[in-house]
Amino acid sequence: MNNEALNGVLAFASVLAVFVLALVQLVKNTVNLPRNIVPVVGLAIGLLVGVLAYPFTPMDLVLRLWSGGLAGLSATGLFELAFNKRDGTKKDD
Repeated sequence: MNNEALNGVLAFASVLAVFVLALVQLVKNTVNLPRNIVPVVGLAIGLLVGVLAYPFTPMDLVLRLWSGGLAGLSATGLFELAFNKRDGTKKDD
């Protein structure tokens, strides 16, 4: 297993997550989306940003797609974790 490639993917995903988070929030505030499809939108935006980041990294397309996908899914989770506080342990609370 090539650990150098994995380290590059995770580092690039960490950088992309900031941009993907901003774009997902822009889409959420612009378009009225059901809450259950926001992670799919985040994944799609992450993949798109990963592909569009071609001039900024010498990584292969597959590695950039992995980075973008991870960034898209983590950006959605990071926002939910940071800004949507729930007091109880049940969904109804």
